[in-house]
Amino acid sequence: MRVLISVTNLKEAIDALSADADIIDVKNPLEGALGANFPWVLINVKKHVGEKAEVSATLGDLPYLPGTTSLAALGAASCGVDYVKVGLFGPRSLREAFRMVKVVSKSLKGYRSKVIAAGYADYFKYGCVNPLKLPKCVASANGAGILIDVKEKNEKSLFHYCSFDQLKKFVKEAHDYGLIVALAGHLGGNDVAKVYELGADIIGVRRSVCKMVDNGRLKLDRDLMKKFIEAVRRFK
Repeated sequence: MRVLISVTNLKEAIDALSADADIIDVKNPLEGALGANFPWVLINVKKHVGEKAEVSATLGDLPYLPGTTSLAALGAASCGVDYVKVGLFGPRSLREAFRMVKVVSKSLKGYRSKVIAAGYADYFKYGCVNPLKLPKCVASANGAGILIDVKEKNEKSLFHYCSFDQLKKFVKEAHDYGLIVALAGHLGGNDVAKVYELGADIIGVRRSVCKMVDNGRLKLDRDLMKKFIEAVRRFK
């Protein structure tokens, strides 16, 4: 199981890399759970990381605008990232989710970037698509994988919204379709064993490896990252 750590700038990316993260995930929490960062940040992070780790980029908590989404995805892919994460916030049906993933996959043909569809475990609060129903849809749209995250960033984790059995079934179905599975959403060290047992390929974190600094801001902490990654490595 690989560790994805979400970063907001080059300094955080350098710290996450030094902590031995497998995937450096560039996002902008000020614009949402899967908020998109700026192209120059992506370019600088990818330039520094090189091939020492993989780099992913979030496109945002996206409305149902397939054209806009496909152009945003192309921009992210042109920065050389390994994964482009499409936040399926706007689609209200599997049909709309399929179209979003399909146009992004088509737009990135010839690029190294893999398309990851991102669903929200607390989907019912926002009228989004149930992420547990996404595997066939994403595979049919030529996506490479699915991330389940939590939109509302509070103390409630992924396991508050999805039971172990539900996630186990989801992971198996996604793997049967050949998809990468990533799980996130206020996960911490106590969740590592469960996520590993579920068979997920990637565990994603940010809040649990941060410390609170001035004005209530969250800042990645190198020691917390190392401790978390070491906990994951014990299950390899």
